[in-house]
Amino acid sequence: MEKIREITFIPIAISINLVVGGIVAWLKLPLYLDSIGTVICGVLAGPWFGALTGIMSNLIGGLFISPAMPWYAGTAAIIGLYAGFISKIGGFKKWYLIGLNGIITGIIAAIISAPITTFVFGGISLAGTDALVIFFKATGKNLLQAVLLSGLSSDPIDKLFTYIFAWIIIKRMPKRYVQQFPGANNL
Repeated sequence: MEKIREITFIPIAISINLVVGGIVAWLKLPLYLDSIGTVICGVLAGPWFGALTGIMSNLIGGLFISPAMPWYAGTAAIIGLYAGFISKIGGFKKWYLIGLNGIITGIIAAIISAPITTFVFGGISLAGTDALVIFFKATGKNLLQAVLLSGLSSDPIDKLFTYIFAWIIIKRMPKRYVQQFPGANNL
């Protein structure tokens, strides 16, 4: 039971993901911002808690936000894992590393998600990024290429903002609370 703080943080992180992600989806913005809590949890609690947060967020989000979300649970898990692992090696200590790792996470997420969006949903994810798919399709790209280019155009920006917002939230949290997490020494 020594991991009780990390376990009890997961519902908070899921709530951040669902509330912010739900608002962005409702506004049809060309971003997602549905991984802020996953990144925070990965950074503070560790990669495996970040992965679990991502998976659970997408499964729960499938019930309340979009039935497509569970299909991307693997992508969300990778986001949590990556945030936790890069934090352990100092990736959250400098502002430029936070930005760089946000962009790298976005590239990884785009590559993982493109086949799902293409082959499960026919290229349409009912998100604000669908306009980008239509644009790239109109330029003569095949559907997988159009979806991948759409993801590579939007996901790095999305994850850049995700990492920045996660960092701001962590910095605004009470230091006494943050210091109780294993990832506090990595900030």
